[in-house]
Amino acid sequence: MTLTQLNYLITIAETKSLNKAAEQLYVSQPSLTSAIKELEKELGIVLFYRSGKGVTLTNDGAEFLLYAKQIYGQYESVLEKYGKGGSYKKKFGVSTQHYSFAVKAFVDMAKEFDMSKYEFAIRETKTMEVISDVSTMKSEIGVLYLCDFNRKSMEKLLKSASLEFHHLIDCQAYVYIWKNHPLAKEESIRFEQLQKYPCLSFEQGDNSSFYFAEEILSTNEYPQVIRANDRATMLNLMVGLNGYTLCSGIICEELHGSDYIAVPYQEDEQNPNSVMEIGYVTRKNMLLSRMGERYIKAIKHYLQIQ
Repeated sequence: MTLTQLNYLITIAETKSLNKAAEQLYVSQPSLTSAIKELEKELGIVLFYRSGKGVTLTNDGAEFLLYAKQIYGQYESVLEKYGKGGSYKKKFGVSTQHYSFAVKAFVDMAKEFDMSKYEFAIRETKTMEVISDVSTMKSEIGVLYLCDFNRKSMEKLLKSASLEFHHLIDCQAYVYIWKNHPLAKEESIRFEQLQKYPCLSFEQGDNSSFYFAEEILSTNEYPQVIRANDRATMLNLMVGLNGYTLCSGIICEELHGSDYIAVPYQEDEQNPNSVMEIGYVTRKNMLLSRMGERYIKAIKHYLQIQ
């Protein structure tokens, strides 16, 4: 097994065509086919189904592809650190729950590189997709949180996906509202004060467990709940309906202006506060690329973590 064969495998899987892969790799199709057949013989499995419409991965091929991406990704990381580099565009992606600080750190990281030489991606998405993206190496880093309520389930899920959680910061709950909300001038807000306003929540999918909720205190009973898919809609609902969401209190005014504020949540005996342990996930034993290292450094700088 060679790194060249792994690169061939990854490229064929991405293009779903031997012709396109051969063109992209600057090799002849017979050479490409021969290399894959040799790899299949060595592994003792069939990697691709071949038909007139192209090629598709077998179940064994899809499983092996994850390992191939990890091995080849490590190789590329070593080249980034110690090699002179090549003409190919290096890829770097982040998948995150809806945190403005995660986007701000991505902006700061991207400014440090010549973006014409890289393929960058930032994905604000559902909790399960954050985990899936990092597990399949679609993204190098995922940003999410743990709390007492979801910790056991999330840690089990991360372990099964071969991911490691790295702690960044602990935060208590804040009520996130627009600046002209009726409760905006309160020094703190109790749960009972929120009853007549809609609680806003990021949708996690039809079959998703409430352990994947992005909002802290998700187990409370909220009389009114509206779910949204994206940050812009969430902010519009805050203005149009005086909606609120419960968050970490970390707001990036540079990206979203000063129209929204975070007011401390005041716990009581029936509705206690909780701690959000925000962190990032990576594949186990995975070396961060230079972009990954700069991204984590940018997050820590923004969060004022030493």
